[in-house]
Amino acid sequence: MTPLLRLYRRLERWPLGRWLFSRAICLKAPYFGSIHPTIVALEPGRCEARIPHRRSMQNHIGSVHAIALCNLAELCAGVMTDASIPEDMRWIPKGMNVQYLKKAMGPQTGIAQPRTSIVSAAAGYELPVLVEVRDGEGDLTFRAEVVMWLSPKRPR
Repeated sequence: MTPLLRLYRRLERWPLGRWLFSRAICLKAPYFGSIHPTIVALEPGRCEARIPHRRSMQNHIGSVHAIALCNLAELCAGVMTDASIPEDMRWIPKGMNVQYLKKAMGPQTGIAQPRTSIVSAAAGYELPVLVEVRDGEGDLTFRAEVVMWLSPKRPR
């Protein structure tokens, strides 16, 4: 079990534990704080996070801004990857392809899952991660494929 997943499992049992875990993620990567996320589920191969619909995240037509949705996708993909990779590997986002499918109104929930197996390897490889974002009615508003670069950790 990765250290991140171990921390999540320890905190999720507490009142406000998921909120506290999510704030810790935002301390480590401060830009994620701009979307006020809450990680609501985390397990190897899956991360689910929610963001509220706040005025500070709106575009000129009153829906959740496209870049806020991209930020949610990268958060979900990164947390899922970190909670799933073997101990001898590291990761970094390499690219993202996105589709805006419906006006994103109200709170949004993103779910990230890898498209291929996450394995240890002697050389780096690309890991495509599918992230689907749905509104409160369950309608798909946004889809992204976040490509992660996984590579062996350098010996210390």
